[in-house]
Amino acid sequence: MKAEDKAKGIVLVGVSVLMLLLSAASALAIVSDHVSRGIVSKGVTLAGRNLSGMNEAQVRTAIDEAVSAPMMRPVNITGDNKSWVLDPRGIVSVDANAMVDQAYTPLHQATLVERLTSRITGRPLAAEVKPVFSIDTSAVAGWVADTAKVVARRPVNATRTAGPKYTMRITPAVMGASVDQTKAVEQLSQALTADAALASASRDVSLPVNVLTPKVLQSSFKMGIVVSLSRTTIYLYNGAKLVKTYRCAPGQPAWPTPKGDFKIVTKQADSPWYNPHDAWSASMPDVIPGGPGNPMGDRKIGIDYPGVFMHGVPPGEYGSIGSHASHGCMRMMPSAVHDLYNRVSIGDPVFIRE
Repeated sequence: MKAEDKAKGIVLVGVSVLMLLLSAASALAIVSDHVSRGIVSKGVTLAGRNLSGMNEAQVRTAIDEAVSAPMMRPVNITGDNKSWVLDPRGIVSVDANAMVDQAYTPLHQATLVERLTSRITGRPLAAEVKPVFSIDTSAVAGWVADTAKVVARRPVNATRTAGPKYTMRITPAVMGASVDQTKAVEQLSQALTADAALASASRDVSLPVNVLTPKVLQSSFKMGIVVSLSRTTIYLYNGAKLVKTYRCAPGQPAWPTPKGDFKIVTKQADSPWYNPHDAWSASMPDVIPGGPGNPMGDRKIGIDYPGVFMHGVPPGEYGSIGSHASHGCMRMMPSAVHDLYNRVSIGDPVFIRE
């Protein structure tokens, strides 16, 4: 009996020691697990960086280097031959605390057994920490609105007038510009995101600028006329290019041809002549039918000045061409007025100069 009791005692002591060892091991594992919960588990990454084994301070440093610094790099913006630099500070906010929480989430969500197993076996509690940030789109929209005012430019139509020495001068059109503000806010907001900031070392954005085309371009100008009263010459231009010249007979001193900027408002062929009953026409009939013998020939080109035409003459007045002989009109040889008549249109400008 004594031997049996002695054996039982040894077993009890062994079991007690084993229990104590297991208790100590458990306590040690719990203490170790508690300490390790301040360390990021294996397999956690952020923007390609391995955060495994980092403490919180180290994680925050990694967040600043991998996310905050790139997202705060200035954005270079170009458009309409201008350039700007947009500072993200005050527009973009990076939430480092939320990213720190993500880094520890795999460890905190795992059970004690899972954590201990991970430590013993080396199996990672993997996770990818996503950048957490916010963009103040109202601040972006404000910047875009201010910039749009700088870019905004109304289109300016091309103009045409008589230049020196009876040339035709065209002032080119100026294209207008406007910013597509909705699209600009979208593009800048996208450029300020983590994906854009972390994917490229450069932060370049093209401002969406709409080109506003004027209604009247240089190519819009077709035929135009310049009349030199002193040279008794009609100059026909296509755009600014001289096409042809014609001799004419402008008004006498008593009935001068008006000077100024006019346009063609009528073209008449074989129209009758109606007596204006002025002193010079007192002996003439009230109406003369249209045709070559008409006092104004068989072609008339009227401008927006009452009673003033470029017109032909009957054979008896051919000799007046080249002198100041008319009653305000611009007389032309029949062949010349026919040629001009076929080249010009209603609305074409007529610049009459001394």
